[in-house]
Amino acid sequence: MSSADMPGFAVTQVYRLDGRDRTAAFASFDNGVPCLVHFGAALPERDDIASLAIATIPNVGAGQIDPFQPLTLCPLAITGWQGHPGMILQNADGRDYLANPKLVSTEADGSHGVRFTLADRGKAAGVKLVISARLDPGTGILHLQQTLSLPEGMSCSWLAAPAVPAPTGMGRIIDHSGRWCGEFQRQETQFRTGAHSRESREGRTGHAHFPGVTLASTATGENAGACLAATLAWSGGHRMLAEELPDGRRQVQFGVLDDALACGEIISPELMLAWSGDGLNEVSRSFHRHLRAIQAPVNARRGREPHPVHYNCWEAVYFRHYLSELKAIASLAAGLGAERFVLDDGWFRGRNDDTSSLGDWEIDRTKFPDGLTPLIDHVHSEGMRFGLWFEPEMVNRDSDLFRAYPGYMLGPDDQPSGRNQHVLDMANPAVRAHLFGQIDAILSSHAIDYVKWDHNRPLTGGGPEQARGFLTLLGDLVRAHPDVDFESCSSGGGRIDFGVLEFASRVWLSDSNDALERLRMQHEASRWIAPEVQGSHVGPRHCHTSGRVLSMSFRAWVAAQRHMGFEMDPRELTPEEAATLARVTAWWKLNRDFLFSGALYRLESDEVEVFAEMTVDAGADRFILFAGQAGASAQIFQRPLIAAGLDPDAVYEIKLVNPEDVSRRANRRIVNALPDGGTVQLSGAFLMNQGLRLPNAQPASMTVIEGHRIGAGD
Repeated sequence: MSSADMPGFAVTQVYRLDGRDRTAAFASFDNGVPCLVHFGAALPERDDIASLAIATIPNVGAGQIDPFQPLTLCPLAITGWQGHPGMILQNADGRDYLANPKLVSTEADGSHGVRFTLADRGKAAGVKLVISARLDPGTGILHLQQTLSLPEGMSCSWLAAPAVPAPTGMGRIIDHSGRWCGEFQRQETQFRTGAHSRESREGRTGHAHFPGVTLASTATGENAGACLAATLAWSGGHRMLAEELPDGRRQVQFGVLDDALACGEIISPELMLAWSGDGLNEVSRSFHRHLRAIQAPVNARRGREPHPVHYNCWEAVYFRHYLSELKAIASLAAGLGAERFVLDDGWFRGRNDDTSSLGDWEIDRTKFPDGLTPLIDHVHSEGMRFGLWFEPEMVNRDSDLFRAYPGYMLGPDDQPSGRNQHVLDMANPAVRAHLFGQIDAILSSHAIDYVKWDHNRPLTGGGPEQARGFLTLLGDLVRAHPDVDFESCSSGGGRIDFGVLEFASRVWLSDSNDALERLRMQHEASRWIAPEVQGSHVGPRHCHTSGRVLSMSFRAWVAAQRHMGFEMDPRELTPEEAATLARVTAWWKLNRDFLFSGALYRLESDEVEVFAEMTVDAGADRFILFAGQAGASAQIFQRPLIAAGLDPDAVYEIKLVNPEDVSRRANRRIVNALPDGGTVQLSGAFLMNQGLRLPNAQPASMTVIEGHRIGAGD
C-alpha cells in the first residue's frame, strides 16, 4: 500500500493483481470507490501504483468540478461524475438518493483476488457495496463483480457490474447483432460523444444482443494491435453502454436490465475482461481457455469422449416418431460415424405438432408403448449414446400442466403466444420443483447422457428473476445428473453467454443448417466461444431454412470445423454423399482432440468471401487450416493466406487434406503440388509473411490443409 498527494486529491489505497503477463491495478482516491487504473500488459514490480493512478487523471479545465473525480468501478453522481452512473438508488419516497460510499477495507481474496468493502457515509446508514476482482492466472481474464446491500426503505433501479475505462487509443467498438438463423453478425462503430447502447428485452440473451463488446485501436487486426474485450456472464435481459463524455473520457458498463431491488441484497453478474496487445485472436483465446478450464474437470470425471459425433433426428422426422423408423435411421447414422443419437421434439405425451403438450414431460405411450428403452437399447447396440430434447420453460395452453396449474404461466392471460406456446414463471419455486421432478424422473430411469435444452420464444414480460430461476433449475439438474451433458439452445443461438456456459457444455449456434450461413456465424462466434462448444450439423441436401442446395463435401467440412453432427434423413443420401460424409467424419474423429486443444487463429485474407482459420498446437509443431470460400472472389487468383502462430525458424511439410474437392475448372494448370495430393515444404517465416497460396476455389467450397514441422516427433 502507498499514497500520493496532489492539491485536494489523495491516493489512499492501491492494489495490484498479476497473472499470465497481465496486471490489473486499482486505486482509491480519498477513500472513494476504487478505480481500475490499469488492465493490460504486466507492469514492472517497482512501478508505483499511486503515482500511476495520479498520472491517469487529466488536468482540470474551466467549467468543471474541482477537485476532479475519476471514473470508478461504480461511478456516482455525488462525486460529480457526468456520465451514466454505476448505481441509481431511491429513498422510500421515490426520490433519488445520492449514495457516497467510502472504502472501509481492502483484503486479499485468495492469491489472485481482492475484495473492496465500502459503506455509505450519508444519511442512509446501511448502504454497503462490495466489489470483488480476480485475475485468473491460467486464462488472463479479469473477473469483476459487485454486491449492493440496502437497508429497509431504500430501493435500487440500476446496478451495473463494475464499470471499466476504455484504454487510450481504442476508439473502435465491435459487437454482434443477429436474428433467428442469422446469429453473430459483426458490426462496428466508433466512440463519439454520447452512448452506444445495446439492450436485450427478450428475457434471454437474445439472437441480436450477445452480451459482449470489443474495443480496439485503428490498427488492430486479428494478430496485431491492442484490444480489450468485455462480456457479461448473464443469460437474461441486459444493457451495455459504451459511453464517451464531453471531456473525452470513455467507459463501458454492463448490467442486468430492470433489476429493481427494494432493500436487501443484489449481486451483479460477473463482468469478464480480456486484454491483448497482439490482436483480436488473443482475446478470443483467453475466453477459449476459460471455457476449457471449467469443462476439463467435468470431462475428466466422466472419463469418456466429451465430443461425440451427434445425430439429431429433427430435420429427418420432425414430430413423426415411429420406433421402427427411428431404429432404421439410428442404424444408418451409426454407419456414417455418429456416436450419439438425439431424439428431438415429439416424444412426450400428445405431442404431434407445436400446438400442444409442452409441460407434459411424460413418454407418449402411443408412439412408444414400451417407453424409450427399446429405442435406447437399439441406439446402444449400434455403439451410440442417447440424448433427449426438452423445452422446460414453456407450456402450451393445450396441456395437462396448464389445465391443472394455469397460474404457472408467466404474465397475463390475454398475452400473445409465440410458436403456439407461453412461458412458465421460473421465479416460482413450485414451478421449478414441478419441472425438476418430471425431468429428473426421465433422466433417472433411462440411460440418457445428453439433454438438448430449448427455449423457442422471447418473453412478453418477466424480469431478471425469470433468468435466475432458469439458471437455478439448470444448476440443480446438472448437480443431480453430473454425467449428463446439457446443451443450451434457444431457437438456435438465442441464449449463448458465459452465464449459461457455467452449466452447459455445448451451444446450438443457430437453427440454420445452411453451411454458407454457418461458415460466417461460426467464424464470428469464435471471437468468444471455443470451437468445441459450438454444435455444427450437416443438414439436409435441400436446406429447410434457406432453400439452398449445397454439396455434401462443403456441408461436411463446415461442420467439421466445430463439434460435428448430422441432422438430415440419412435415407436421402446417395452412395457418393454417404461415402463423403463418412470420410470427413472419420477424419474429424482422428483430429477432434487436436482441434479442441490447440490455439485458434482467424486469418486475414483481404477477401470478404473467404473465411479462414487455423489451429496450432502448443509447440507450433502442427497446424490444421480451413479456408471456406463463401462467394466468388473479386480477383482471378486465390490470395495467399498469411498464417499465424507458427515457429518462424521451423520448416513445415504441408499437404491438402481434400484434393478431391479442388475445382479443375478453376485450376486448369497445376503449378504447385498441393492440388494433386502432393506436399510442399515451407518455413514458418515464409508462411507468416508471404503466406500460403491455396488452389483457386469456387463458391461454397472448403479447402483443408494440414502442416507438420519437419523433424517433430522423429
